[in-house]
Amino acid sequence: MLTVTNAAKSYLHTRAANHGESYIWLGVNSGGCNGFTYEWKFVKEPSPDASTIDLGSTVGPDGHGGVGPRDIKLVVDKISEMYILGCTVDYVDDLGASFLKITNPTATSSCGCGESFGV
Repeated sequence: MLTVTNAAKSYLHTRAANHGESYIWLGVNSGGCNGFTYEWKFVKEPSPDASTIDLGSTVGPDGHGGVGPRDIKLVVDKISEMYILGCTVDYVDDLGASFLKITNPTATSSCGCGESFGV
């Protein structure tokens, strides 16, 4: 369904550990200059019909897990799934910026900043 690079997994592990969370949600909303935007957020529990991708275990910011090691999962809701099928999520750390980059093979257009896409 979705490929997550090791760099993106490492970044998501760090963010989840720093926030004491286990579920990171990736969704698609209408908006932006090309019709759709990606949205990231932490969720307490995925909805029953959501797909999850296991990103492995991580430890807390103190190196000991805080409340213990966590299994980190990427959650994708059913409606967003059709828009991100085949995507690759990567973490880019350049001189000018650091960000999660989504390469979407089904997108027919995208804006210059990469925040929105069209299908």
